[in-house]
Amino acid sequence: DEENREPVELPTVRALRDGRAVETGEHRLLIARDGTERSITGNASPLENARGEVAGVVLDFRDITAQRDAEQSLEKAVSYARDIISTLREPFLVLGSELRVNTANRAFYRTFEVSPEDTEDTPLFDLGDGQWDIPELRKLLEEVVERNELIEDYEVDHTFPNLGRRIMLLNARPFPPESSTPDSILLAIQDVTPQRESALRERADELAEIDRRKNQFLATLAHELRNPLAPIRSGLEVIRLSGSGGEVVRRTSEMMERQVGQMSRLVDDLLDISRINRGEIELRKERIDLASSLRHAVEAVRSYCEEVDLTLTVTFPSQPVHVNADPVRLEQVVGNLLTNACKFTEKGGHVSLAVEADEGFAVIRVRDTGIGIAPDQLPRIFDLFMRADARLDRQEKGLGIGLALVKHLVEKHGGTVGVRSAGVGEGAEFIVRLPVSSAPDRSSRTPSSSGSSSTEPTPAASGRILVIDDNRDAARSLALLLGFAGYETHTAFDGSTAIAMVPRIRPDAILLDIGMPDMDGYEVCRRIRQEAGGEKIVVIAVSGWGHDEARDEADAAGFDGHLVKPVEFSDLTKLLSGILPPGV
Repeated sequence: DEENREPVELPTVRALRDGRAVETGEHRLLIARDGTERSITGNASPLENARGEVAGVVLDFRDITAQRDAEQSLEKAVSYARDIISTLREPFLVLGSELRVNTANRAFYRTFEVSPEDTEDTPLFDLGDGQWDIPELRKLLEEVVERNELIEDYEVDHTFPNLGRRIMLLNARPFPPESSTPDSILLAIQDVTPQRESALRERADELAEIDRRKNQFLATLAHELRNPLAPIRSGLEVIRLSGSGGEVVRRTSEMMERQVGQMSRLVDDLLDISRINRGEIELRKERIDLASSLRHAVEAVRSYCEEVDLTLTVTFPSQPVHVNADPVRLEQVVGNLLTNACKFTEKGGHVSLAVEADEGFAVIRVRDTGIGIAPDQLPRIFDLFMRADARLDRQEKGLGIGLALVKHLVEKHGGTVGVRSAGVGEGAEFIVRLPVSSAPDRSSRTPSSSGSSSTEPTPAASGRILVIDDNRDAARSLALLLGFAGYETHTAFDGSTAIAMVPRIRPDAILLDIGMPDMDGYEVCRRIRQEAGGEKIVVIAVSGWGHDEARDEADAAGFDGHLVKPVEFSDLTKLLSGILPPGV
């Protein structure tokens, strides 16, 4: 016996004894005297004489050694292949005819939480109540069968009912590979979900770092742009206060002041867009009269309209219309809309602002007779960096952020903003709707002074002020301007010199830049506060850094106020008169 190596009865003996034909049976070995083994099969048939007695046996042997060797080699190969498949770390399937599962490995059962009983001899697309009926997988296997070609790293993104979303790489090949009509498909499945999720997290971290660097760049850019604007604005204010130079100088100064203001607004808008992306814009709401709050925005564009020959019409209601809003941000909204209307209206055109109450809403309409907006651009006009290009021969103006900022601020107030235009050359109308505040909010803050005009009279001034800035032009021009207002001024261009000057000149107030090379303004303020009498000095940050973190750090360092360059002189003098002790 081939299996147990035990001797077995010869078929001739049984044929003689039993008088009938006997087969040798399977897996029999014929062992010669020299030990040579041959696999055999055959039978023995009894021979009867004339009297019907068994007189002999016919023995028929067939040597099947080569066949048995081939069968055993195949069995070993199959066993070897099964062992390999079972030890693979990734799920693996062998599919037979009609794409039925011939076998699967342990990784497949473990990964997809199925059993061999539920898997083997089952059509692949019927597994798990059809959860493997994936269109991409059908397409893949059809190509393998039809083209008799292997498929490598075919990515499938599929959500399984019990496992959730999985991203898999599929590799399939026909088997046997050399056959023109293969009867099986080998399918390897690699679950790359963790790797993809890790890559997505890494990409998200990279984007967050890029965004952080972008915001840092914008803050630094704003700081660097504001620094040269500060002495320009101070110098223009000195020219205005000196009253010298005649009409040409006056008109030129007004033009330069408008451009400085426009540059400052562009810098502020850039930073506001960055804050919006980080979700950092906070509103300081109070109950305000809409018309009163918007007068400063109107005055800011009126001189520009006169300069470029535009007619500006303003219509406010006879009765106050109150809203619960941040007056600074609301002025920014209307200022952006008016500025936008002026930029895109030709010389001799008309721009109008109207405020009215309509069924529980305050409605602000800004209309112009300018270049209009093409119909296909209307749905995208409030998108970030969107700029209307109504005419190819007109140079585009602006950064494409003003209207996006308007939309965000209005919606943050609980309102809506829309636009209408009949098309190119037909002008445009922007409509803002805000909820009306019907009753005073007793918990609100006192009315903001942000809407006051720079033309209001400056309070009488006195006192000793030290201006500290490493930008010498900025320090000297601001000191000169404060001198015109009646203050005694001194300047220092670095932190160490300033700290040494304080005990000698005993200033009542210090205007201190933040970004200085030898010692930043925060450290200068802290050291001044440590000096004898330093706690009594009014210290105001005057810096190109305008983000919230800079203000918070200024508060922590001991500053009494924070102003962003270029400073409106009226804002500075009001701040000084409000916080300097009486009689100074």
